[in-house]
Formats: sequence, C-alpha cells, structure tokens
Amino acid sequence: MTQCSKLDVNLRQMIIAIETAVSLVGMNDTNHGKRVGYIASQLGQQLGFSDEEIQFLFDLGLLHDCGVSTEQMHAHIVNHFDWCDAHIHCEIGYRLLKDFEPLCAFAVPILYHHTPWEKLNKLNVSMLDARMANLIFLADRIDVLAATHYESDILFAKEEIVKSITHYKGTYFDPKIVHAFHQVERSEAFWIALESRHITRYTWDMSQFKNNRLISLAQLKQLSSIMAYIVDQKSPFTAQHSQGVASLAHYIASSLGLLDEQCDKIEVAGLLHDLGKLHVPDNILGKPGPLNEIERAIMNQHSYETYEILRHINGLEDIACWAAFHHEGLNGLGYPFHPQKQELSVEARIVAVADIFQALVQDRPYRKGMQLDEVIDILDGFVKSGKLDGDIVKHAKQHAAVCFEIAQGSRK
Repeated sequence: MTQCSKLDVNLRQMIIAIETAVSLVGMNDTNHGKRVGYIASQLGQQLGFSDEEIQFLFDLGLLHDCGVSTEQMHAHIVNHFDWCDAHIHCEIGYRLLKDFEPLCAFAVPILYHHTPWEKLNKLNVSMLDARMANLIFLADRIDVLAATHYESDILFAKEEIVKSITHYKGTYFDPKIVHAFHQVERSEAFWIALESRHITRYTWDMSQFKNNRLISLAQLKQLSSIMAYIVDQKSPFTAQHSQGVASLAHYIASSLGLLDEQCDKIEVAGLLHDLGKLHVPDNILGKPGPLNEIERAIMNQHSYETYEILRHINGLEDIACWAAFHHEGLNGLGYPFHPQKQELSVEARIVAVADIFQALVQDRPYRKGMQLDEVIDILDGFVKSGKLDGDIVKHAKQHAAVCFEIAQGSRK
C-alpha cells in the first residue's frame, strides 16, 4: 500500500466550510454568515482597517454563529433584535475556539458579539476585540433587518433599516461604527451585493484569496472535532455520535494495518460525516418513532449536503467522498450517489460500518441502544444483503468487545 501524502489544508476554506455547515441550521436562509462577513469587511474598509484586519473581519463574520446548532436557537436570534438568551451561543462559540490556536483570536470577539456597546465599552476587553465584536453585532443586526427584503425591495427598505440601526447608536453600537455604516450604505451596490447570487460569488472569490495559513493534519483533526460537536448538539440523541464513529473507524482502520496518516484521515471523515444533518429539521431528528416517507426523503439528503460542504476544500477531496458515502451500499441500494462497488474505497467502507455500529449502540428517540449480540446480528444481515463489506464486518466482529466499548464511548 502506498504512503499517503502530507496533508495541508487552507484555513480560509475550512472557515467557509464551518459557515456553510452552520448556516444550514437556518433552513431557508443559508447565507447569513457570508453576509455578516461581507458587511463587516465593508465597514472595516470604511474605518481604514488594514487588509489583514479586513480579512479577519470577514472570517469572524463567517464564524460568529458557530455556537448555533438548532432551529429553535436560530429562530430566536433572527426574530428578536435583542434576545435575552443570545449569550448562550456566544459562550458556546467562545469555548469551541479558545483552545484551537489557528482560530483562538476569534474567540473573544465571538463571546461578545451580542453585547451592547455601552456595556462592552466598560468590560476588561481589549479595544481591538471590543471593536471587532461590535462590528459583527452591527453587521449581524443589519442582515437580520434586511433578510426579508433581499431579491425584492432591498433598495426601498434600506432607509428604514438605517433608521433602526441609528436608533441604537451609542447604546448597542459604537457611534464611530454607525457613522461608517452611514457612509457605506449610501451605495446601492452595498445592498445589492448582499443578494444570494452575489454573496456566494463574493465568498468564492474570498476562498481563493492567497494566504499562507495552512493547517496540519493534526490541526485538521482538532478542527473536525469542533465541527463534530456542533453537529452532534443538533439533538440530544446524537450527542457524541460523530466522535464515536470517528474513534471506531480509526480503531478498525488501525487494527486492519492501514498507515497512520490514512487512519487519521478516516477519523476526520468520521468526525465530518454528518455535517449535512444541520439542515435536517429538529423535529425529524428527534422524532420518537419511524420516519414517514416525506421525512425519510428529507433525512436522505444529509449525506449529499456533507459532500457539498467538504468538496470545495483543496486536499479534502478523498475525505469528502469517504464521509459522504457513509449510507452507500456495495449493492448500490444506499444513497445519495449510488456509486459502483469498485468506487467504494476501503476507507469509505470502514466509515460505513463504523456509522452503523455506533448508531445501533447509541440510544435514539425511538429505541434504546442495542446490546452487542443484536448489533452483530444486524451487521451480519447487512453483509448478506450486500450492503456492507463482509471482510470489514468480520474484522469488527473479531474485535467486537473493543468496538462495542468505543461505540459506547467508554473507551477512547
């Protein structure tokens, strides 16, 4: 077996992937983070920020809602100008990023991005962090006020939006930032650029921005764990699922004798395999019974969403496939791509087995977690039907006790 090449991933593309995943929670609006990043970067430019600070603001806008996993939380944030529990997602986002060196500089601004300026200005926070946080708060509220007007009457509605923002000058927002907004908003282009077809192009252009910030495979694993946490908080019944699949897939791959780097990449695929579930309605994920045909059709879209999030990241092309193929069967009866048997690599087959194994062991809203003998019976059935790779299932059975402990989360 050939040695895998060293993996270096562009940090900006990973940040965009995080935003793409988190924005799926908005269901019918999947560009909020992109627009906040754009608005903040335009304000920063008007304020005379350096190119580096403008780039930082754009990334901060993409990341600011990384603590949001559920529809309910998202709805409260966008439907209330000042929701009393908005601090919850700010604190989650802070905890997620503060110990991850490549993104730790975003943690404090995210913590305070819903804190009114009159309060923030008195806290023990650096002026730079306070200014960045307030810029995102202002950009976020501009977008919330404008969201229903995109693609229709945004140039007519902008006057009312400006009045609303101006009303909070000096209380919620730094007067200097509000002044910069007054300068920027005079341009019709500023508002038109926020419409979906334009903001997606702008984000694509930004993804191609040449920078030297690459993350290693070890850092990719850490960042993937952060993303897995966001997904798994979508439902109490999926808590630790992605981490469990990743750990189990890594163990199976390692015990099969795959190279260390290959095992690590399989672990990353396990961590990221359910990113697309952020676009599945909460009531479907938490339904205490079998899904009906419509609900199942919606659920079956999630692995394609995973692929779309990951495939744009240079260097993750193979991981994108391994993650997205976790519901594909060797018999062609899975979803959503129906690849040929020979297109399902050993890595993808391992992730598929790990996903089913862990899901069967875990409690779900419609059943309790299964015991080992029940899990083995079901895996054997999938082998007989041609869905799962018989050799990988056989190997998992030979290490059944360890696999069961890992799936339960009782063994790291």
